[in-house]
Amino acid sequence: MRIIELTAAECDDGAEVGEFLRRHGFSHGIITKLKQGNSLLVNGKKARTVDILHKGDLIEAAMSDETGIVPNSSLKAEIIYDDDDIVIFDKPPFMPIHPSIRHYDDTLANLFTALYPGAAFRSISRLDRNTSGLVIVAKNRLAAAKLTAKKEYRPKKLYYAVVAGDVTDRFGCCGEIIKPIARVSESIITRTISDDGQYAHTVFKIIKSSSDMSFLEISLVTGRTHQIRVHFSSEGFPLIGDDLYGDSTELINRQALHCGYISFIHPITGKFMKFRSEPPTDMQGLIEKI
Repeated sequence: MRIIELTAAECDDGAEVGEFLRRHGFSHGIITKLKQGNSLLVNGKKARTVDILHKGDLIEAAMSDETGIVPNSSLKAEIIYDDDDIVIFDKPPFMPIHPSIRHYDDTLANLFTALYPGAAFRSISRLDRNTSGLVIVAKNRLAAAKLTAKKEYRPKKLYYAVVAGDVTDRFGCCGEIIKPIARVSESIITRTISDDGQYAHTVFKIIKSSSDMSFLEISLVTGRTHQIRVHFSSEGFPLIGDDLYGDSTELINRQALHCGYISFIHPITGKFMKFRSEPPTDMQGLIEKI
């Protein structure tokens, strides 16, 4: 259980408890949950959302969770940062984030559930199973709501990829790809460039290149499924190891893609935070060959 403590300021004098909570990022759903039981206190006493606050009042909001995910403590993923509200993992390749029919107990969610019993798994980041890198997980509803719903809190990420070919021949030192992406009709996984697709915008710069491969730093203006993989494949530069979108697994047995930087405003403390992660050894071997 996470208890958030807030103090009413002078500008909050005369405000209803519900209005005060909304000002601090509590969603309608969270407030509804708080109204149940003794989850909402003002100065140590049970409060209603219509109660009036005065300067200096102490508001306590107790948030608890239920989870049906099977814990698996045998899994491994490095923890980059951890506090009462969020945890940042450096996810290894080949680990899915969420459980599915084929991956019931070998996901990041299973590891999280083992490490933090009683906390629901709320991943703020989305990475493919074979993509490695930084993943933010919120430990409570309020942290998750702010990091996803409020623009100023949304994380900014940089990805690092090794693609086939010399990208500088086409784009010089940097570039962007703006092409709509749609799902291939007969597949629930594969995406393609299509005029009927969703707007998709990728920005990148070349860190290192040779005639065979290029090492790129990439940021996403939009966040479509498989966006990086589809965009670069459509330009004739598929990610090394990405056999779904045009390359072979001869040099690496997964797409060479890593989320290596993330920055955001902490949803509770308001502190600016940033973290980096170096690509794992399989990608480092490719980078050294460029």
